Amino acid sequence: MDTLPTFTPLEARVLGVLIEKEKTVPDSYPLSANTLMLGCNQKTARDPVMAVSESEVIAAIEGLKAHSLIVESSGGRVMRYAHNARRALKLPEQSVALLAMLMLRGPQTAGELRLNCDRLHPFGYISSVEAFLDELATAATPWVVKLPKAPGSREHRWTHLLCGAVDMDAFEVAPSSGSRRVDSDEVAELKAEVARLHEELAALREAVGRIQNELGLS
Repeated sequence: MDTLPTFTPLEARVLGVLIEKEKTVPDSYPLSANTLMLGCNQKTARDPVMAVSESEVIAAIEGLKAHSLIVESSGGRVMRYAHNARRALKLPEQSVALLAMLMLRGPQTAGELRLNCDRLHPFGYISSVEAFLDELATAATPWVVKLPKAPGSREHRWTHLLCGAVDMDAFEVAPSSGSRRVDSDEVAELKAEVARLHEELAALREAVGRIQNELGLS
């Protein structure tokens, strides 16, 4: 892909979910439109939280098709969808994993991204995450941008540019008054770990429900 695509927020969410679920629930992949909708509307590991309909998801799929990012297949009685991000975007797996987490969870530090990407592509060190982010940020047409540090944070956050340019002024936050100090990076990492555990639990529940349906159990 020679130019950076510009997605709607829902198109970015749909692509992120497909990239995520390919690794986290391979037995259910490719996804039906209904399952894809549920992934878009998850209450955990998503920022912002969305409430979209299946028809809206299908419309987003059509938008992604224009960029050759969707592969359709017929699975039983329903159409199923997979992503083609690595080939269409001409990016390595590591970069695709980072973009997916940014599309799904919003701005994050390199430390948060390392934790959140663990099931998509495990990064051994934060420095490895930073190297791929720097590569994405310094591309001829940048894919990501580094945001100003939040008060109390030791690290910069990063965000993707797949939905267009970012208003940097919106992320400029004045330092809070008073002597209270919070290590926001450690808190954010703990939240990311809790969100990952919630996601694993949801995947297990989905697998158990599927097995029960196959066995005819209520």
